Amino acid sequence: MKQLLLIRHGESQADILHVHEGRADFSLTERGHSQAQAMGKWVAEHYCLDLIFASTLKRAAQTAQYLSEAAGVEVNADEDLMEFNNGLLVGLPFEEAAARYPRVENLPPDQSVYGQYEFRARADRALARCLAQIPDGATAAIVSHGGMINQLFASLIGLPPAASPRFLTGDTGIHLWVLAQDGPRLIFSNKQEHLLDM
Repeated sequence: MKQLLLIRHGESQADILHVHEGRADFSLTERGHSQAQAMGKWVAEHYCLDLIFASTLKRAAQTAQYLSEAAGVEVNADEDLMEFNNGLLVGLPFEEAAARYPRVENLPPDQSVYGQYEFRARADRALARCLAQIPDGATAAIVSHGGMINQLFASLIGLPPAASPRFLTGDTGIHLWVLAQDGPRLIFSNKQEHLLDM
């Protein structure tokens, strides 16, 4: 049996600028740094981490660093854990993006602006690589992004790429999976009690 914590990054500059983030490489805000520090402390108090994997984008890498310092475990950077590649939308204000690139409803996944199949394939690769490195009885954390966490959930439970699941993950939200021989079990989702005193 293995335990896997999936953790979203803290608040980023894009959140307060109201722009499309995706591959835009924004840093955490001051609040985001505080959130990440609180998350790292909470996880270290409740779990003995053996491994940490993280996206290479700044907001996730900075969040993972707080977890690393609190848990005393090095971060394994993995580019496959980056958020979706949103192409022309990257860094654009929401209103401008909507005017310049109106959303097409019911577009097949293989034709979507977000490259749904490629995104899921990255999640599958990253998850398989991470799980292969976690010994039985160990606990690992993946620090990534809301979209990627959705894809990792879908990969864990075997949903098809076209399913496009939507699992809520707030700033530094934590999800716990237990990976047993009879399949994965979601223990809790989007836990944020570490933010209650903020």
